[in-house]
Amino acid sequence: MTTIYTDGSSRGNPGPGGWGTIIADDRQVVEIGGREEHTTNNKMELTAAIRALEFINKNQDFKGEPIEMHTDSEYVMKGITIWIKGWQAKGWRTAAKKPVLNQELWQTLLASTETLDIKWKYVAGHAGVSANERADEIATAFADGENPNLYHGPRSSYRFVL
Repeated sequence: MTTIYTDGSSRGNPGPGGWGTIIADDRQVVEIGGREEHTTNNKMELTAAIRALEFINKNQDFKGEPIEMHTDSEYVMKGITIWIKGWQAKGWRTAAKKPVLNQELWQTLLASTETLDIKWKYVAGHAGVSANERADEIATAFADGENPNLYHGPRSSYRFVL
């Protein structure tokens, strides 16, 4: 089982933003993250999930295992598990017949999930869930223009609870 925690952050909406992801299996933990100069919180939440799945798809160490994806974004959670089917059926239009916001990111996320066995899990943000708090720290640091130390090493030495 591969466990993933994702988070996005933006300073201003829109404004500078960051995303953070923790990817772990039984052996190792890898933290990744990044920054965009002008973005929204929702775009960063989507980007965190996309980058996590891209990492999985490119790294044989993690490939082939079932994935448990944790997000504190109801937008991402409901979007990928509920709304996306309706959007596709309606030609990427909402129930109000308006274009789906962030359609390109949604399409990229959907394509990233096609060959993976993913169970999506919602986790409340800022509720003391250690790995979620760490993903938030990474995303916020990047949004603030900092370069956080990202962990890549054995799971047994990782200081956050997964």
